[in-house]
Amino acid sequence: MSAHSSESTTPRLLVIGGGFSGLTSAVDAAEKGIEVIIVEKNPYLGGRVAQLNKYFPKLCPPNCGLEINFRRIRENPLITFYTMAEVEDISGSPGDYTVTIKLNPRYVNDNCTACNACTEACPKTIPNEFNFGMDLIKAAYLPFNQAFPLKYVVDAAHCDNNCKKACMEACKYNAIDFNMKPVTITKKVTSIILATGWNPYDANKIDNLGFGQIKNVITNMMMERLASPNGPTNGKIIRPSDGKPVDSVIFVQCAGSRDENHLAFCSYICCMASLKQAQYIREQNKDAKIYIFYIDIRTPGKYEQFYWKVKEDPNVIFIKGKVAKVTQDTSSDDVIVEAEDMLTGEKIQTKASLVVLATGMEPSGATMKVPKVEYTEEGFSISSNGIFAAGCSKYPLDVAKSVQDATGAAMKALSLKIHEGEEVSHG
Repeated sequence: MSAHSSESTTPRLLVIGGGFSGLTSAVDAAEKGIEVIIVEKNPYLGGRVAQLNKYFPKLCPPNCGLEINFRRIRENPLITFYTMAEVEDISGSPGDYTVTIKLNPRYVNDNCTACNACTEACPKTIPNEFNFGMDLIKAAYLPFNQAFPLKYVVDAAHCDNNCKKACMEACKYNAIDFNMKPVTITKKVTSIILATGWNPYDANKIDNLGFGQIKNVITNMMMERLASPNGPTNGKIIRPSDGKPVDSVIFVQCAGSRDENHLAFCSYICCMASLKQAQYIREQNKDAKIYIFYIDIRTPGKYEQFYWKVKEDPNVIFIKGKVAKVTQDTSSDDVIVEAEDMLTGEKIQTKASLVVLATGMEPSGATMKVPKVEYTEEGFSISSNGIFAAGCSKYPLDVAKSVQDATGAAMKALSLKIHEGEEVSHG
Protein backbone atom coordinates (compact mmCIF):
# COMPACT_ATOMS: atom_id res chain seq x y z
CA MET A 1 0.00 0.00 0.00
CA SER A 2 1.39 3.41 -0.85
CA ALA A 3 2.13 5.80 2.01
CA HIS A 4 0.35 9.15 2.32
CA SER A 5 1.22 12.04 4.57
CA SER A 6 -2.28 12.99 5.69
CA GLU A 7 -5.50 11.28 6.73
CA SER A 8 -7.30 12.74 3.71
CA THR A 9 -5.05 10.74 1.36
CA THR A 10 -5.08 7.52 3.36
CA PRO A 11 -7.07 4.83 1.52
CA ARG A 12 -10.12 4.29 3.67
CA LEU A 13 -13.49 2.89 2.73
CA LEU A 14 -16.80 3.74 4.39
CA VAL A 15 -19.51 1.08 4.14
CA ILE A 16 -22.99 2.35 4.98
CA GLY A 17 -25.06 -0.65 6.03
CA GLY A 18 -24.02 -3.75 7.96
CA GLY A 19 -26.22 -6.33 6.23
CA PHE A 20 -24.89 -9.18 4.13
CA SER A 21 -23.90 -6.92 1.24
CA GLY A 22 -22.19 -4.39 3.46
CA LEU A 23 -20.31 -7.07 5.38
CA THR A 24 -19.15 -8.68 2.13
CA SER A 25 -17.86 -5.38 0.74
CA ALA A 26 -16.14 -4.59 4.03
CA VAL A 27 -14.28 -7.86 4.49
CA ASP A 28 -13.33 -8.08 0.81
CA ALA A 29 -11.79 -4.60 0.96
CA ALA A 30 -10.10 -5.09 4.33
CA GLU A 31 -8.54 -8.34 3.23
CA LYS A 32 -6.95 -6.36 0.39
CA GLY A 33 -5.26 -4.20 3.03
CA ILE A 34 -7.65 -1.25 3.09
CA GLU A 35 -8.97 0.35 6.27
CA VAL A 36 -12.77 -0.01 6.45
CA ILE A 37 -15.44 1.69 8.56
CA ILE A 38 -18.92 0.11 8.76
CA VAL A 39 -21.89 2.21 9.87
CA GLU A 40 -25.09 0.31 10.81
CA LYS A 41 -28.32 1.82 12.18
CA ASN A 42 -29.42 -1.35 14.02
CA PRO A 43 -27.78 -2.51 17.28
CA TYR A 44 -26.41 -5.57 15.45
CA LEU A 45 -24.81 -6.54 12.14
CA GLY A 46 -26.41 -8.97 9.71
CA GLY A 47 -29.35 -7.06 8.27
CA ARG A 48 -32.37 -8.87 6.83
CA VAL A 49 -30.48 -12.14 6.38
CA ALA A 50 -30.30 -12.47 10.17
CA GLN A 51 -34.12 -12.64 10.22
CA LEU A 52 -34.38 -15.47 7.71
CA ASN A 53 -34.94 -19.11 8.55
CA LYS A 54 -33.09 -20.29 5.43
CA TYR A 55 -31.84 -18.62 2.27
CA PHE A 56 -31.06 -19.62 -1.30
CA PRO A 57 -29.36 -21.25 -3.07
CA LYS A 58 -28.43 -23.97 -0.56
CA LEU A 59 -31.31 -23.32 1.86
CA CYS A 60 -28.77 -22.69 4.61
CA PRO A 61 -29.70 -21.13 7.95
CA PRO A 62 -28.27 -17.61 8.13
CA ASN A 63 -25.92 -18.30 11.03
CA CYS A 64 -23.45 -20.16 8.81
CA GLY A 65 -22.82 -17.34 6.32
CA LEU A 66 -23.07 -14.60 8.91
CA GLU A 67 -20.72 -16.27 11.37
CA ILE A 68 -18.05 -16.57 8.68
CA ASN A 69 -18.21 -12.83 8.06
CA PHE A 70 -18.35 -12.02 11.78
CA ARG A 71 -15.20 -14.08 12.31
CA ARG A 72 -13.45 -12.28 9.45
CA ILE A 73 -14.38 -8.96 11.04
CA ARG A 74 -13.20 -10.00 14.51
CA GLU A 75 -9.85 -11.13 13.13
CA ASN A 76 -9.17 -8.09 10.94
CA PRO A 77 -7.80 -5.00 12.72
CA LEU A 78 -8.45 -2.88 9.63
CA ILE A 79 -12.23 -3.03 10.19
CA THR A 80 -14.00 -0.68 12.58
CA PHE A 81 -17.76 -0.86 12.94
CA TYR A 82 -20.36 1.32 14.59
CA THR A 83 -23.84 0.04 15.39
CA MET A 84 -26.81 2.22 16.29
CA ALA A 85 -25.16 4.78 14.02
CA GLU A 86 -26.19 6.89 11.05
CA VAL A 87 -24.45 9.06 8.49
CA GLU A 88 -25.61 12.65 8.95
CA ASP A 89 -23.51 14.39 6.32
CA ILE A 90 -21.10 13.72 3.49
CA SER A 91 -18.97 16.48 2.01
CA GLY A 92 -15.96 16.63 -0.27
CA SER A 93 -15.28 14.77 -3.48
CA PRO A 94 -14.18 11.31 -4.64
CA GLY A 95 -10.91 10.42 -2.96
CA ASP A 96 -11.38 13.00 -0.23
CA TYR A 97 -14.71 12.74 1.58
CA THR A 98 -15.49 14.03 5.05
CA VAL A 99 -18.25 12.04 6.73
CA THR A 100 -20.20 13.00 9.85
CA ILE A 101 -21.53 10.01 11.80
CA LYS A 102 -23.99 10.14 14.69
CA LEU A 103 -23.61 7.40 17.31
CA ASN A 104 -26.84 6.86 19.20
CA PRO A 105 -26.68 5.69 22.84
CA ARG A 106 -27.02 1.99 23.52
CA TYR A 107 -27.10 2.54 27.29
CA VAL A 108 -24.89 -0.53 27.60
CA ASN A 109 -21.10 -0.16 27.57
CA ASP A 110 -18.26 -2.52 26.71
CA ASN A 111 -18.34 -4.10 30.17
CA CYS A 112 -21.34 -6.17 29.03
CA THR A 113 -20.77 -9.93 29.27
CA ALA A 114 -24.21 -10.88 27.88
CA CYS A 115 -25.08 -12.50 31.21
CA ASN A 116 -28.82 -11.68 30.78
CA ALA A 117 -29.18 -10.30 34.32
CA CYS A 118 -30.58 -6.97 33.06
CA THR A 119 -33.25 -8.75 31.03
CA GLU A 120 -34.28 -10.91 33.99
CA ALA A 121 -34.59 -7.84 36.21
CA CYS A 122 -36.26 -5.52 33.70
CA PRO A 123 -39.97 -4.96 34.52
CA LYS A 124 -40.91 -3.45 31.14
CA THR A 125 -41.92 -5.35 27.99
CA ILE A 126 -41.98 -4.01 24.43
CA PRO A 127 -42.92 -5.46 21.01
CA ASN A 128 -40.08 -7.47 19.51
CA GLU A 129 -39.16 -5.65 16.29
CA PHE A 130 -36.83 -8.46 15.21
CA ASN A 131 -39.89 -10.77 15.14
CA PHE A 132 -42.14 -8.12 13.58
CA GLY A 133 -44.09 -7.64 16.78
CA MET A 134 -45.25 -11.25 17.05
CA ASP A 135 -43.97 -11.53 20.61
CA LEU A 136 -42.74 -9.34 23.45
CA ILE A 137 -39.29 -8.81 24.88
CA LYS A 138 -37.91 -6.91 27.84
CA ALA A 139 -36.81 -3.31 27.32
CA ALA A 140 -33.27 -4.49 28.19
CA TYR A 141 -32.54 -7.16 25.63
CA LEU A 142 -30.23 -8.98 23.25
CA PRO A 143 -31.63 -8.43 19.73
CA PHE A 144 -31.36 -12.17 18.92
CA ASN A 145 -29.39 -15.11 20.22
CA GLN A 146 -26.53 -14.86 17.72
CA ALA A 147 -26.35 -11.07 17.63
CA PHE A 148 -23.03 -9.50 16.74
CA PRO A 149 -21.77 -7.65 18.65
CA LEU A 150 -22.91 -9.87 21.52
CA LYS A 151 -23.95 -6.93 23.62
CA TYR A 152 -27.29 -6.01 25.15
CA VAL A 153 -29.21 -2.82 24.40
CA VAL A 154 -31.70 -0.85 26.46
CA ASP A 155 -34.75 0.84 24.94
CA ALA A 156 -34.62 3.76 27.37
CA ALA A 157 -37.70 5.39 25.87
CA HIS A 158 -39.78 2.76 27.70
CA CYS A 159 -37.88 2.95 30.99
CA ASP A 160 -38.97 4.99 33.99
CA ASN A 161 -36.69 5.56 36.97
CA ASN A 162 -37.77 2.37 38.75
CA CYS A 163 -37.11 0.34 35.62
CA LYS A 164 -33.66 1.89 35.21
CA LYS A 165 -32.82 1.18 38.83
CA ALA A 166 -33.75 -2.50 38.46
CA CYS A 167 -31.40 -2.99 35.50
CA MET A 168 -28.52 -1.11 37.09
CA GLU A 169 -28.76 -3.02 40.35
CA ALA A 170 -28.93 -6.36 38.54
CA CYS A 171 -25.78 -5.76 36.49
CA LYS A 172 -22.66 -6.84 38.38
CA TYR A 173 -20.31 -5.39 35.77
CA ASN A 174 -21.47 -1.75 35.71
CA ALA A 175 -22.40 -2.21 32.06
CA ILE A 176 -25.68 -0.25 32.24
CA ASP A 177 -25.10 3.47 31.67
CA PHE A 178 -28.14 5.73 31.35
CA ASN A 179 -25.88 8.79 31.14
CA MET A 180 -24.88 7.91 27.59
CA LYS A 181 -25.63 10.68 25.08
CA PRO A 182 -25.57 10.84 21.27
CA VAL A 183 -22.03 11.40 20.00
CA THR A 184 -20.98 12.85 16.65
CA ILE A 185 -17.69 11.85 15.02
CA THR A 186 -16.03 12.89 11.76
CA LYS A 187 -14.05 10.61 9.48
CA LYS A 188 -12.04 11.11 6.31
CA VAL A 189 -12.63 8.43 3.66
CA THR A 190 -11.47 7.83 0.13
CA SER A 191 -14.61 6.11 -1.16
CA ILE A 192 -18.04 5.02 0.00
CA ILE A 193 -20.18 1.92 -0.53
CA LEU A 194 -23.89 2.29 0.04
CA ALA A 195 -25.38 -1.03 1.19
CA THR A 196 -28.44 0.14 3.10
CA GLY A 197 -30.58 -2.79 1.96
CA TRP A 198 -34.34 -3.00 1.93
CA ASN A 199 -37.49 -3.03 4.02
CA PRO A 200 -40.54 -5.29 3.62
CA TYR A 201 -43.26 -3.29 1.92
CA ASP A 202 -45.85 -2.09 4.45
CA ALA A 203 -48.77 -4.50 4.03
CA ASN A 204 -51.03 -2.08 5.91
CA LYS A 205 -51.07 0.03 2.74
CA ILE A 206 -52.73 -2.76 0.70
CA ASP A 207 -56.36 -2.24 1.65
CA ASN A 208 -57.91 -5.29 0.00
CA LEU A 209 -55.61 -7.92 1.53
CA GLY A 210 -56.70 -7.53 5.14
CA PHE A 211 -53.36 -7.26 6.91
CA GLY A 212 -53.86 -5.82 10.38
CA GLN A 213 -57.65 -6.19 10.23
CA ILE A 214 -58.24 -9.89 9.58
CA LYS A 215 -57.04 -12.69 11.82
CA ASN A 216 -54.27 -14.93 10.54
CA VAL A 217 -53.03 -12.76 7.68
CA ILE A 218 -49.25 -12.39 7.93
CA THR A 219 -46.37 -11.36 5.66
CA ASN A 220 -43.63 -13.50 4.13
CA MET A 221 -41.01 -12.10 6.52
CA MET A 222 -43.26 -12.93 9.47
CA MET A 223 -43.41 -16.48 8.12
CA GLU A 224 -39.60 -16.58 8.09
CA ARG A 225 -39.57 -15.71 11.77
CA LEU A 226 -42.29 -18.27 12.60
CA ALA A 227 -40.27 -20.99 10.88
CA SER A 228 -36.97 -19.98 12.47
CA PRO A 229 -35.73 -21.94 15.51
CA ASN A 230 -34.92 -18.64 17.25
CA GLY A 231 -38.26 -17.10 16.30
CA PRO A 232 -41.30 -16.35 18.47
CA THR A 233 -42.57 -19.94 18.32
CA ASN A 234 -39.20 -21.75 18.30
CA GLY A 235 -39.73 -22.77 14.70
CA LYS A 236 -43.25 -24.16 14.98
CA ILE A 237 -45.48 -22.73 12.26
CA ILE A 238 -48.70 -21.89 14.06
CA ARG A 239 -51.34 -19.32 13.38
CA PRO A 240 -51.31 -16.18 15.51
CA SER A 241 -54.97 -16.16 16.59
CA ASP A 242 -55.06 -19.45 18.53
CA GLY A 243 -51.65 -21.10 18.30
CA LYS A 244 -52.93 -24.07 16.31
CA PRO A 245 -50.68 -25.76 13.73
CA VAL A 246 -51.67 -24.75 10.22
CA ASP A 247 -53.24 -27.36 7.96
CA SER A 248 -53.79 -25.10 4.94
CA VAL A 249 -52.02 -21.96 3.77
CA ILE A 250 -52.68 -19.50 0.96
CA PHE A 251 -49.76 -17.53 -0.46
CA VAL A 252 -50.74 -14.27 -2.17
CA GLN A 253 -48.01 -13.32 -4.64
CA CYS A 254 -47.13 -9.78 -5.74
CA ALA A 255 -48.66 -8.29 -2.59
CA GLY A 256 -47.93 -4.69 -3.41
CA SER A 257 -45.39 -5.47 -6.15
CA ARG A 258 -45.89 -4.85 -9.87
CA ASP A 259 -48.60 -2.40 -8.89
CA GLU A 260 -48.52 1.26 -9.89
CA ASN A 261 -50.22 2.16 -6.60
CA HIS A 262 -47.52 0.50 -4.51
CA LEU A 263 -44.25 -0.97 -5.86
CA ALA A 264 -44.22 -0.73 -9.64
CA PHE A 265 -41.38 -3.24 -10.02
CA CYS A 266 -40.98 -6.99 -9.50
CA SER A 267 -39.22 -7.66 -6.20
CA TYR A 268 -37.34 -10.67 -7.62
CA ILE A 269 -37.33 -12.86 -4.51
CA CYS A 270 -41.03 -13.18 -3.63
CA CYS A 271 -41.88 -16.21 -5.76
CA MET A 272 -38.82 -18.10 -4.56
CA ALA A 273 -39.57 -17.13 -0.95
CA SER A 274 -43.11 -18.55 -1.19
CA LEU A 275 -41.88 -21.77 -2.80
CA LYS A 276 -39.33 -22.11 -0.01
CA GLN A 277 -41.93 -21.39 2.67
CA ALA A 278 -44.32 -23.92 1.14
CA GLN A 279 -41.63 -26.49 1.89
CA TYR A 280 -41.31 -25.23 5.48
CA ILE A 281 -45.00 -26.02 5.98
CA ARG A 282 -44.96 -29.36 4.19
CA GLU A 283 -41.97 -30.47 6.28
CA GLN A 284 -43.95 -29.82 9.47
CA ASN A 285 -47.28 -31.18 8.24
CA LYS A 286 -47.27 -33.85 5.53
CA ASP A 287 -51.02 -33.39 5.00
CA ALA A 288 -51.05 -29.59 4.76
CA LYS A 289 -52.54 -28.03 1.63
CA ILE A 290 -50.76 -25.09 0.02
CA TYR A 291 -52.40 -22.70 -2.45
CA ILE A 292 -50.25 -20.20 -4.34
CA PHE A 293 -52.14 -17.41 -6.14
CA TYR A 294 -49.80 -15.81 -8.67
CA ILE A 295 -49.62 -13.48 -11.66
CA ASP A 296 -46.42 -15.04 -13.02
CA ILE A 297 -44.00 -17.37 -11.28
CA ARG A 298 -40.52 -15.92 -11.61
CA THR A 299 -37.60 -18.15 -10.64
CA PRO A 300 -34.53 -16.86 -12.52
CA GLY A 301 -31.83 -19.17 -13.81
CA LYS A 302 -31.00 -22.21 -11.70
CA TYR A 303 -33.95 -21.58 -9.40
CA GLU A 304 -36.27 -22.93 -12.10
CA GLN A 305 -35.37 -26.44 -10.94
CA PHE A 306 -36.52 -25.59 -7.44
CA TYR A 307 -39.86 -24.40 -8.84
CA TRP A 308 -40.43 -27.68 -10.68
CA LYS A 309 -39.58 -29.65 -7.55
CA VAL A 310 -42.23 -27.80 -5.54
CA LYS A 311 -44.73 -27.97 -8.41
CA GLU A 312 -44.51 -31.77 -8.42
CA ASP A 313 -45.90 -31.87 -4.88
CA PRO A 314 -49.62 -32.74 -5.24
CA ASN A 315 -50.42 -30.81 -2.06
CA VAL A 316 -49.10 -27.55 -3.54
CA ILE A 317 -51.72 -26.04 -5.85
CA PHE A 318 -50.87 -23.13 -8.17
CA ILE A 319 -53.68 -20.79 -9.21
CA LYS A 320 -52.95 -18.12 -11.81
CA GLY A 321 -54.99 -15.14 -10.69
CA LYS A 322 -54.60 -11.86 -8.83
CA VAL A 323 -56.31 -11.85 -5.45
CA ALA A 324 -59.11 -9.31 -5.32
CA LYS A 325 -60.18 -9.61 -1.69
CA VAL A 326 -59.36 -11.27 1.62
CA THR A 327 -62.12 -11.70 4.21
CA GLN A 328 -62.66 -13.33 7.58
CA ASP A 329 -64.66 -16.57 7.73
CA THR A 330 -67.71 -15.82 9.89
CA SER A 331 -67.73 -19.17 11.68
CA SER A 332 -64.02 -19.66 12.43
CA ASP A 333 -60.59 -18.05 12.50
CA ASP A 334 -60.02 -19.20 8.92
CA VAL A 335 -59.43 -16.72 6.10
CA ILE A 336 -61.18 -16.59 2.71
CA VAL A 337 -59.41 -15.42 -0.45
CA GLU A 338 -61.38 -14.30 -3.49
CA ALA A 339 -59.80 -14.24 -6.96
CA GLU A 340 -60.40 -14.89 -10.62
CA ASP A 341 -58.73 -17.98 -12.04
CA MET A 342 -57.21 -16.53 -15.22
CA LEU A 343 -56.90 -19.95 -16.86
CA THR A 344 -60.57 -20.89 -16.46
CA GLY A 345 -62.18 -17.46 -16.15
CA GLU A 346 -63.99 -18.56 -12.99
CA LYS A 347 -64.33 -16.45 -9.88
CA ILE A 348 -63.25 -18.61 -6.96
CA GLN A 349 -63.14 -18.54 -3.17
CA THR A 350 -60.53 -20.50 -1.24
CA LYS A 351 -60.44 -20.92 2.53
CA ALA A 352 -57.36 -21.64 4.61
CA SER A 353 -56.17 -21.46 8.18
CA LEU A 354 -53.44 -18.94 7.32
CA VAL A 355 -52.75 -16.40 4.55
CA VAL A 356 -49.22 -15.26 3.76
CA LEU A 357 -48.76 -12.05 1.79
CA ALA A 358 -45.66 -12.11 -0.41
CA THR A 359 -44.83 -8.46 0.19
CA GLY A 360 -42.07 -6.97 -1.92
CA MET A 361 -38.69 -5.38 -1.28
CA GLU A 362 -38.83 -1.65 -0.80
CA PRO A 363 -35.37 -0.07 -1.02
CA SER A 364 -34.35 1.75 2.14
CA GLY A 365 -33.86 4.85 0.01
CA ALA A 366 -37.63 5.09 -0.42
CA THR A 367 -38.00 6.16 3.21
CA MET A 368 -34.55 7.29 4.33
CA LYS A 369 -32.04 9.13 2.15
CA VAL A 370 -28.29 9.33 2.73
CA PRO A 371 -26.75 12.74 1.99
CA LYS A 372 -24.95 13.14 -1.36
CA VAL A 373 -26.38 9.86 -2.71
CA GLU A 374 -28.40 9.87 -5.91
CA TYR A 375 -31.63 7.85 -6.04
CA THR A 376 -34.14 6.66 -8.60
CA GLU A 377 -37.79 7.59 -8.32
CA GLU A 378 -38.44 4.28 -6.50
CA GLY A 379 -35.66 4.93 -3.96
CA PHE A 380 -32.94 2.69 -5.40
CA SER A 381 -29.46 4.15 -5.02
CA ILE A 382 -27.30 5.08 -8.01
CA SER A 383 -23.53 4.74 -8.13
CA SER A 384 -21.88 8.11 -8.79
CA ASN A 385 -19.06 10.40 -7.64
CA GLY A 386 -17.09 7.82 -5.70
CA ILE A 387 -20.19 6.41 -3.98
CA PHE A 388 -20.89 2.86 -5.10
CA ALA A 389 -24.30 1.24 -4.61
CA ALA A 390 -24.33 -2.43 -3.62
CA GLY A 391 -26.87 -5.19 -3.09
CA CYS A 392 -30.55 -4.50 -2.57
CA SER A 393 -30.08 -0.76 -2.15
CA LYS A 394 -29.34 -0.86 -5.90
CA TYR A 395 -32.04 -3.25 -7.13
CA PRO A 396 -33.89 -6.35 -5.85
CA LEU A 397 -31.57 -9.34 -5.45
CA ASP A 398 -31.34 -12.60 -3.59
CA VAL A 399 -28.54 -13.23 -1.09
CA ALA A 400 -26.18 -14.96 -3.53
CA LYS A 401 -26.39 -12.18 -6.10
CA SER A 402 -26.12 -9.54 -3.37
CA VAL A 403 -22.79 -11.07 -2.36
CA GLN A 404 -21.54 -10.99 -5.95
CA ASP A 405 -22.66 -7.40 -6.38
CA ALA A 406 -21.06 -6.37 -3.08
CA THR A 407 -17.73 -7.86 -4.12
CA GLY A 408 -17.97 -5.93 -7.38
CA ALA A 409 -18.68 -2.71 -5.48
CA ALA A 410 -15.65 -3.31 -3.27
CA MET A 411 -13.40 -3.77 -6.29
CA LYS A 412 -14.70 -0.53 -7.83
CA ALA A 413 -14.17 1.35 -4.57
CA LEU A 414 -10.60 0.06 -4.30
CA SER A 415 -9.75 1.29 -7.79
CA LEU A 416 -10.91 4.86 -7.10
CA LYS A 417 -8.34 7.58 -7.57
CA ILE A 418 -7.84 9.96 -4.67
CA HIS A 419 -7.82 13.72 -4.97
CA GLU A 420 -4.89 15.45 -6.71
CA GLY A 421 -5.07 12.74 -9.36
CA GLU A 422 -2.92 10.22 -7.47
CA GLU A 423 -4.07 6.64 -7.84
CA VAL A 424 -4.32 4.59 -4.67
CA SER A 425 -2.16 1.48 -4.75
CA HIS A 426 -3.58 -1.56 -3.01
CA GLY A 427 -0.75 -3.91 -3.63
